[in-house]
Amino acid sequence: MSRYRTAGRFLLLCAVWGTAFMATDVGLADLPAVPFAAVRFDVAAALLFAAVLASGTEFRPHTRDDYVYVLVGGALIIGAHHALLFAGQRYVTGGVAAVLLGLVPVVTPALTRLVSTDEEFTAATALGVALGFAGVVVIADPDPTNLADSVLGVSLVLASALAFAVAAVVTHSRSPSMPFLSTQAWMMAVGAVVLHAAVLALPGQSFADATWTPSALGAVAYLSAIAGVGGFLLYFTLLDDLGPIEMSFIEYVIPVFAALAGWLVLGQEVTPATVTGFAFILAGFVAAKWRALRAELRRAADRDVDAAD
Repeated sequence: MSRYRTAGRFLLLCAVWGTAFMATDVGLADLPAVPFAAVRFDVAAALLFAAVLASGTEFRPHTRDDYVYVLVGGALIIGAHHALLFAGQRYVTGGVAAVLLGLVPVVTPALTRLVSTDEEFTAATALGVALGFAGVVVIADPDPTNLADSVLGVSLVLASALAFAVAAVVTHSRSPSMPFLSTQAWMMAVGAVVLHAAVLALPGQSFADATWTPSALGAVAYLSAIAGVGGFLLYFTLLDDLGPIEMSFIEYVIPVFAALAGWLVLGQEVTPATVTGFAFILAGFVAAKWRALRAELRRAADRDVDAAD
């Protein structure tokens, strides 16, 4: 029964995070991309700090790893990643953006192996990266009548995936001493500061251009409380149950929910190029992580045999 509960929570998280892409598209109709992202993480950070204080959890950073994890994660995973992602979704649909983010589990191990002497860059890793980026080329499928926008949108979302992957590599060997809840609260606070700085630095990203319609406010509330705080808490609960290999498949289930939500609510079309690109990126993931996936399948088979005995 616990296996079915875990599978149900996994699908719930995929639905929550998949629908977040649609909610982002809704908010971007009335809000500039970077101010939208900044407010989202203002609210999420406030909610997480409230939860930290209410639970009496230790919230002060102490070690060097604490500071590196919070500053790098906040600046890149929260700040740069979401600024680029939200900006990219002005030009591509949430479904396309969700598919492109499937590159994160492909690129991250490749980057880790390039910078770490403990990791080997194998032919399988190279094949996985090549297939992943072939998927990006297929998805870009530039429309001659709208060439600049389609290429710009894909490029921005691709840059957001790379920002996330770089942060994952930098924090790979870090072990923060703070509890998870406090670490996430600080990361979101740092990310919000970075995003507000970007609002001041980037042209066309002023809060004065925002129109706070009910749909925009609803998108902020959903992304902050449900997809943000609730989604992250559920993710790390599942991570303890499933482990990183199985959880990495979330990037390949989320696009299904993102595309479905975009189609049902916003009437967005899922093109053959997006589906084909998704297949390339998924194949790249399997190639890059083949050894780990094979080992995980063997462990799962052994667990089933032990349970049967």
